[in-house]
Amino acid sequence: MHMEKVLEHCRSLPRRRVAAGEVVLQEGAAAGVLLILDEGAVEVRKRDVQISTISDSGAMFGELSVLLGVPHTTTVRALRDSTFHVAEDPMAFLHAHPAIALEMARLLSRRLQLVTDYLADVKEQFADRSDHLSMVDEVLDTLVNHQERPSETGSDRYPDTTVD
Repeated sequence: MHMEKVLEHCRSLPRRRVAAGEVVLQEGAAAGVLLILDEGAVEVRKRDVQISTISDSGAMFGELSVLLGVPHTTTVRALRDSTFHVAEDPMAFLHAHPAIALEMARLLSRRLQLVTDYLADVKEQFADRSDHLSMVDEVLDTLVNHQERPSETGSDRYPDTTVD
């Protein structure tokens, strides 16, 4: 599905305008909404590290939080004045628009493929290591063979204190 089609399905949704520099979604918070970028540009940050910048109309934000029922895993901040379509009841919106849900599944699948490819590359680079970097093999196996279990956010190094 092209992004124009995604935006067509969003025309009836309320719109939110945000100013440059404004935080749209906060890591660790749960906004309970799905946002679709209409126009503008944002940066995505994880623990104050910029992961990406996005200016593609039709880009979706908040999908992991919505689908997994967890707080946002990243912070999204407007780089310039931006406008979003807001699905206030995202699950009802996705049920009513299965084409959007399918596009979201494709998006998440592409991200998983990129991360898995990256981890495989790292695994190859550190295959002969016997120190802590050898755990990449274990991490990759866990990701690739993951079956549905309750999600736990955070890690020993970066615990997520926002989840009970």
